[in-house]
Amino acid sequence: MKVSKKTVLNVLLFAFILSFFVTDVGYYGKIWLNRIFSFSPPIIEKEEREQLANYNWQLKDAQWDFFSFERSKGKVVFINLWASWRLPCEAELRSVQELYDLYKDKIDFYIITDEERPPVEAFMRKNKFTFPITYLIIGSETPLELLEPPASYIIDKNGFIVVQKDGISDWTTTKVKTVLDELLAE
Repeated sequence: MKVSKKTVLNVLLFAFILSFFVTDVGYYGKIWLNRIFSFSPPIIEKEEREQLANYNWQLKDAQWDFFSFERSKGKVVFINLWASWRLPCEAELRSVQELYDLYKDKIDFYIITDEERPPVEAFMRKNKFTFPITYLIIGSETPLELLEPPASYIIDKNGFIVVQKDGISDWTTTKVKTVLDELLAE
């Protein structure tokens, strides 16, 4: 029995598509596609920026110690809300790590999750992320609207929201770096 070239190609194509549903190829393929289709976040025009009413926000650090967001008053702040179980968050966090590597000594980073420590620590080790983790205290007062992860904010030194992005973004673009450099220079 002779098998045509077209049949072989169709079987290979079907196997490739099936691999996206039953193997890790699909998982990593979805992360890759999310990264490809993530773009620079929109920058809010100066006259449209809203200012935080206050910095009253209790959080927990990686050691599970309480601290106040008040410590970031007068600084440029990057906030990212994420969850280890959400695929778009994992796709976005690679660019968050790159941004952190560039600006870790200049900007206050709040990479915030509402999960428990063990799965977060395992996720961080698996992905070799080194940015600081902040834990959300469910039910505590917040100065921001907490959007569903992934979501991010950039806040200037005067407490104005410069970026409010609901969904995945690429945080390593020239546009983002230019805005951050301008905010730091103010």
